[in-house]
Amino acid sequence: MRCIVSILVQFAAKIKWLSRCTIGTMKTLASLVLVLLATALFAAAPEEFSTSAGALQIIPIQHASLLIKAGGKVLYIDPAQGVYDGLPPADYIFITDTHGDHMVPAVVDKLKKPSTVIVAPKAVAEKFPGALVMANGDTKTIGVFKVDAIPMYNLKPADNGQTYHEKGRGNGYIVTYGGKRIYIAGDTEGIPEMRALKNIDVAFIPMNLPFTMTPQAAAEAVRAFHPGVVYPYHYRGQDTAIFAKALEGTGIDVRLRDWYAK
Repeated sequence: MRCIVSILVQFAAKIKWLSRCTIGTMKTLASLVLVLLATALFAAAPEEFSTSAGALQIIPIQHASLLIKAGGKVLYIDPAQGVYDGLPPADYIFITDTHGDHMVPAVVDKLKKPSTVIVAPKAVAEKFPGALVMANGDTKTIGVFKVDAIPMYNLKPADNGQTYHEKGRGNGYIVTYGGKRIYIAGDTEGIPEMRALKNIDVAFIPMNLPFTMTPQAAAEAVRAFHPGVVYPYHYRGQDTAIFAKALEGTGIDVRLRDWYAK
């Protein structure tokens, strides 16, 4: 809310100046203010990281959806839930899985432009003609980013007997920019491939049953690969404070953010 108030205060300070503006100028400024308000309302404050290639920003959107800005490029991860009014068009869109909280074609259509590159596993790419397919274990350079596709899956069926994420269907991603390695886990448990990761600077880790894992299990997996910073995400209905408590004393910077702000 402080961001919104700041915008309104600045806008109010310009009222006297506006009285001397042309109608066209006033319409342009009004449109800009609406965009700024939309961004303030529907996207969290950017999380900024320094890299050898310049600043990198990460903006949580909702649930599993986030936005990365670096090198003048805009990368969306799983644009599905949340509101996207006022957010910039995509240079790249990475999708992890076929489920509706990760893949919504209408949202992709809203964000993409003719040059947008969509990166996805085969099961997802079938929905997006021309998408760049990455399989578990693939590494590619995509624009300013180096990208590694990491397995994401359930270790065992849920209590109801269903396996929600089969091995090989979806991708987690490590996105590297300016030497900074960002791991977006996707829908997964604390699989061996996660635990074996090295030199992860920032990690986004899910925790929600029956689809992924408990906060306690997530913390145990994070201890194994020890990222510099970790964000719980994709945690609807879970107590992320349990996750944070379990990582106290590890030296891992646990950052709790509200991914479900009203």
